[in-house]
Parts: sequence; structure tokens; C-alpha cells
Amino acid sequence: MLFININVRIAFTTNNLGKLLNSRDDQKPDKHDINGVYQLKCPTCHKKCTGQTGRPFRVRFHEHYNDYKYANNKTKFAQHVLDEGNSFGFMTNIMDIIRIEKKGRMLDILEKYYIYRETQYGKQINDKLKFQKNPIFEA
Repeated sequence: MLFININVRIAFTTNNLGKLLNSRDDQKPDKHDINGVYQLKCPTCHKKCTGQTGRPFRVRFHEHYNDYKYANNKTKFAQHVLDEGNSFGFMTNIMDIIRIEKKGRMLDILEKYYIYRETQYGKQINDKLKFQKNPIFEA
């Protein structure tokens, strides 16, 4: 009744200022929350297991860790660590993110290349591509 004489209308809305101030669009995502090619390095013997994931690196690391923890031997890295009696280590210490890439053919090729490269150095754990020469990767 107070505002009728001065022709002002009152509206009830929610406060959007708090939403605008709490916007975090400018922050980069954690590197372990994206996907691509990764390497797990054995903390004891320093051999590497190269892999790819279309899911976050963090999720894939926990799969390797659970295979080690429950002695499932599903992943080559967990199998290597268990067979050799080596320690496992923390994600930040043993997981290197090699290349960020979306799931697809390019991710498959990159994984093969990094496995091939570690095979040449004699430091890979992966079985696949162990003895295959690839002239493209040599170039």
C-alpha cells in the first residue's frame, strides 16, 4: 500500500549476485580429471606401463590401484608390482600424463607410439607391441 501512490511495483526474486561471484569458469580443471595417454612408473625398478583412457586419469589410476590392492592381476602394472614385490606409490608420484587427447583413433595411435618408444628404451611393462618394428615411429 505504501508504493501505490508513487506508481512503483515490487517484485520478489532470488539473489543472483552470489551465483555470479562464485562462478569458477576461469579455473583450469585438475590434470587428473581429464583423459588421454598416461604412464605409470614403478617406484622400485622404474619400468613404465603406458596406457590410454577415455575417462579421467584419476579413475583409471584407482582401477590399477584396486587391482594391486586386491591382487586381481587384471592390469599389467598391478601384475608387475605384485610379481616383483615392488611398492605401488601415490598417483602424483607414479603417474605421468603424457598426452591429453579425446577418445578415438588418435588416442590409439599415440598409445602405441609411447609403448613402442618405451620398448626401444627397454623400460616397458606392456606386452603388446613388444617386438613389432614400426617404420613410421622410427621417422
